[in-house]
Amino acid sequence: MYVTISDFIKEWNKEAILTQNVLDGLTDDSLKQQVYPEGRTLGRIAWHFTTNIPDYLAHFGLQIKQIENAENVPNTAKEIAETFKSLSINASKVIVEQWTDESLKQIQQAFGRQESNATILMGLIKHIVHHRGQITVLMRQAGIKPFGVYGPPKEDWAHLGVENPPL
Repeated sequence: MYVTISDFIKEWNKEAILTQNVLDGLTDDSLKQQVYPEGRTLGRIAWHFTTNIPDYLAHFGLQIKQIENAENVPNTAKEIAETFKSLSINASKVIVEQWTDESLKQIQQAFGRQESNATILMGLIKHIVHHRGQITVLMRQAGIKPFGVYGPPKEDWAHLGVENPPL
């Protein structure tokens, strides 16, 4: 749990870098990859959690510029990655400017429950991490080696001197 805004910003920035690395590995063709025919595309998932950042923060009382036409998924991986970078940087700035350490203790209604603002911010990170995991699976299905988020992808184990990586 975050006790200070600084605690949150440190984790937010660390997770944003990891997410940026994943998004930077996407190709335009990979954006069309789906889990199943009626399912969301990789591009739709990436755009969803990207554009959700300002929506989520605004929903919980922060003043932040929304994305116009957020329902329209860009055709290029570069646009999604650049938008994520811009929004994640702006989110840090907005939170630092508008909330204090005391704001983290405040309780509000969130998803049918009473939650502290600290828990709400943790939920934003968890939402992105959840979808980032989906994207790495879809990248693999699209023939792209995913970035090693919390550990190396299978291709990089040999570089670490490990012949048979753990399952």
